[in-house]
Amino acid sequence: MSFNQELTQLRVINASRLVTLAVVAAAAVLLVGCKSAPEEQENAPAAAPAPAASNGGTDSPANDMTATEAAIANMNENAPSAAPEQTAQLIRPDAPMNYTVKRGDTLWDIAAVFLKDPWFWPEIWQVNPQVENPHLIYPGDVLSLAYGTGGDAHVSISQYSGARLTPRLRSEELDGPVDTLPYSAIGSFLSKPSVLVEEQILNAPHIVAFRDGHMIGGTGHEAYVEDLDSPANQRFVVMNVGQPIVDFETNELVGYQANYVANAVVVTPGKVSKTVLADGAREALRGDRLISQEGDTPLTFTPHAPKTQVDARIIAIADEATEVGQYQVVVLNRGDRHGLNAGAVLAVDQRGEVVSDVWSRRPFGKEGFGREVELPYERTGTLIVFKVFERVSYALIIGARGPIQVADRAYTP
Repeated sequence: MSFNQELTQLRVINASRLVTLAVVAAAAVLLVGCKSAPEEQENAPAAAPAPAASNGGTDSPANDMTATEAAIANMNENAPSAAPEQTAQLIRPDAPMNYTVKRGDTLWDIAAVFLKDPWFWPEIWQVNPQVENPHLIYPGDVLSLAYGTGGDAHVSISQYSGARLTPRLRSEELDGPVDTLPYSAIGSFLSKPSVLVEEQILNAPHIVAFRDGHMIGGTGHEAYVEDLDSPANQRFVVMNVGQPIVDFETNELVGYQANYVANAVVVTPGKVSKTVLADGAREALRGDRLISQEGDTPLTFTPHAPKTQVDARIIAIADEATEVGQYQVVVLNRGDRHGLNAGAVLAVDQRGEVVSDVWSRRPFGKEGFGREVELPYERTGTLIVFKVFERVSYALIIGARGPIQVADRAYTP
């Protein structure tokens, strides 16, 4: 065989070997692909469901929902996509798995049983949409704590009290829903006007005299009021105009404190009407103003952290005290226009003391006078807003580690 023929034959053999190797490699790739495909499918994220067509047709799944199912679906759609943190982290380590609501409980007390910070109650409270007013809690209800997947926790009513049953003949009245705060602490601030603006004061009728020459009046005494313009038996609230409320940050007069005195019932209408005082809380004085009776403000709001960042100051203390503690009322220089509403919970920092630094200018010893240094604010309590006006709010101190004063800071926790 010649050299050229041998070379040609060698090229043919090498080519056939290359073809064989290519076929083997392709088969191996195919086998690996078949083996790994299920794993990739298992590990791949699930495809998002296609949005339902909103063509108003009768085949839409939403049209097959019951009212309850639709309410649950709507509630889920309106829920936030993710909680600010895993709700299980909000639960107290010693929280009970079950708690029976007792007469005299408040919603704040109940929230504190389960939560480290009671204002996170909306984060864990799970309502039953089939129950009328599911946010209300009644004495006798059994609340149960449950943990779910993903580190979430929730509290719901596992057993309802008789207060929710169909009305029937009973020997005693059913208990109403628990209040958020103790009514005894803020009752007079809820049903009576507690802040008056200048226009209200100037336009309100006032007591000009008491019968029989009395200088002051109490329950059962008769008082004369000019330009009352009201029929007999009409009731009014008698208010004593207190100190002006000034926002010291802006030096703006925002209103006057109004202290409840008594109710006044019209006996004899006229240009100068005769009234009789009832339910007196303090002595009535000449010049006290009569304000139309306001309806009661509901006390079943839910404690919550404000939706916006609030940085307020305490600008007045109810009853003109200098310091307050737990379950006493303060006035804030923030109101409805600043995003506050009933139930908003704020942390309170005590204003730092201003001290004189007499050691700063000498290497040893001290001077007679030094520069002033303001110490930082220190956390001293918690308050909850219960009555909101346009520019100011009334709040109840619900936790205090020390005395709280005017100029202390209240802010979003």
